[in-house]
Amino acid sequence: MKDLSNWLRKHTDVRTIRVAAADLNGQARGKRIPARFAENVLKNGTRFPMSVLNLDIWGEDIEDSPLVFEMGDADGILRPTERGFMPMPWLEAPTALLPIWMFRENGQPYDGDPRHALRAVVDRYRTHGLTPVVAVELEFFLIDDSGKTLQVPPSPRSGKRRKAAETMSIRALDAFDTFFTDLYDACEAMDIPADTAISETGLGQFEINMMHTDDALRAADDAWLFKMLVKGLARRHGFAASFMAKPYPEYSGNGLHTHFSLLDAQGRNVFDNGGPEGTEVLRQAVAGCLTGMHDSALVFAPHANSYDRLVPGAHAPTAICWGYENRTVAIRVPSGSPSARRIEHRVAGGDVNPYLMLAAILGAALVGIEDGLQAPAPVTGNAYAMEDLAQLPGSWAAAIDAFEKSPFIARILPPELVRNYMFTKRQELHYMAELTPEEQVELYLDTV
Repeated sequence: MKDLSNWLRKHTDVRTIRVAAADLNGQARGKRIPARFAENVLKNGTRFPMSVLNLDIWGEDIEDSPLVFEMGDADGILRPTERGFMPMPWLEAPTALLPIWMFRENGQPYDGDPRHALRAVVDRYRTHGLTPVVAVELEFFLIDDSGKTLQVPPSPRSGKRRKAAETMSIRALDAFDTFFTDLYDACEAMDIPADTAISETGLGQFEINMMHTDDALRAADDAWLFKMLVKGLARRHGFAASFMAKPYPEYSGNGLHTHFSLLDAQGRNVFDNGGPEGTEVLRQAVAGCLTGMHDSALVFAPHANSYDRLVPGAHAPTAICWGYENRTVAIRVPSGSPSARRIEHRVAGGDVNPYLMLAAILGAALVGIEDGLQAPAPVTGNAYAMEDLAQLPGSWAAAIDAFEKSPFIARILPPELVRNYMFTKRQELHYMAELTPEEQVELYLDTV
């Protein structure tokens, strides 16, 4: 509290603050408050209905949700997370963002808050004397959406549009050098650990990796804040940035890959056996991720457009399998130094809620460790061509059904969150059928 108050006193140019929490779709929900009244938020928190964290992608109430009329649309109390204040470099006026999360009136965490769901999984690891170390890779497109069809923006340097994918092209990065320079400066100001940037296989597509951290909540915060920053900053530069799973049918979509390892109480990587194959604990974690993958697909592919990405041969996994140094599988174990042995989970699209994604991944791995599950043989070669492998759900509706009925999901996520998420996705499924493909793209381009 004292540090937060000091931050405000040191930044007297800040005129307003935003207090914001992530809803189940990862949308920022909150309030704008004059900076002179910010101390009240620090002291007493702020309030808004619990149903606000359970809105659909349009920001509408969930019609069947008991949170709305059945429970009188009761308030939750939202308090600052440990992240504290940070600038919002994509806005014109000096403004600070204060991330918050929701509690009940009695001080207990609100189970419908996705950040609390991840916290609960991390707490379970702590009871085993384990700490997840996490890093994420975020892919996004820079898009000119000013016309009837989406296209890559013209380069601010040359004025030309590069209408082809340029995988790992320095020229593609340099074409938007001003944007990326501003982006890295903004990440430093917001304390987001952005590392390497590359151009990807899609049209105007890029990827930025985050540095690994032994704080999974912070890793999710970084991903959530980074998505907000990239979209806001791109608009300041005159174009759009989008993390939607598949904006262009003919190009690969956006992924959000997660790398993780586990440290014991002495700080040793429990996946490291000194060789390339990793430990039994690594294979148990892999087995847990594979066992829970079908039922948790709705977390990794939460929207109608998500399933356009999960098609064979499009650089996104479709089969539930794993392998060493193989990018056609869902779970990859990268090569490299044994001390850095880790698991890469490759299923999630860029359109996910990072808190739910990490809760599902780390929760599944922990179930595998707790139950001593055995992983199948690793896949070598092209997993897309192997017809005998179990598959991810092929549609949004199938993923919703699998998630709702899953005893595995019930071991990872609290019942209230599962219920709220189901209500949300069934409502979205119903109303999305009324939209044309063009209207769906317009909706998802800026939201997810």
